[in-house]
Amino acid sequence: MSLRCPAALMLALLWVGLFSAPSAIAQDLKIAVIDPNRIVEESPQYEEARQTLSTEVAEREADLLDQQESLDRLNEKLDRDGALMSEEELKRLQNDIRARKRRLRYAKAELQEDFALRQSELRTKLVKQVEEVVRRIAKEQDIDLIVSEGVVYFSERIDISADVVERLKEEFRSR
Repeated sequence: MSLRCPAALMLALLWVGLFSAPSAIAQDLKIAVIDPNRIVEESPQYEEARQTLSTEVAEREADLLDQQESLDRLNEKLDRDGALMSEEELKRLQNDIRARKRRLRYAKAELQEDFALRQSELRTKLVKQVEEVVRRIAKEQDIDLIVSEGVVYFSERIDISADVVERLKEEFRSR
């Protein structure tokens, strides 16, 4: 169960009896906290995803830059030689420039959409990996409740973020 909002956290704490009178359940309860930002920033999977995305986008960005430079050259030619061209040549060049501008705008929009989609795919994959590692650590360390976002304060004693990051690094190295 993922607890992403304060209301869900309060319900979970009440459910376990943390705020009720001391009981055997509350005394045996083991709670941990994870810092999702730290986990993401320190995991090699995140760095690999960032580099993968950067590599995938770099070639397409270079192509867009080439298209823009070609379009700039045509505009310079139009500015420089437009007055000397025949009506037909001028019209052909203007049509070519308009068509290239449209294709460039479309290609830029397509790249942005593809980038956002790929970024989302990589983020989802990383989130699933982190969730699985957190579950395994919780079972191994007999943790009853792991809290993430929305926490105002937590002691370093209950923060298992370093354990999660270390496990992600181990899994990354073992691939």
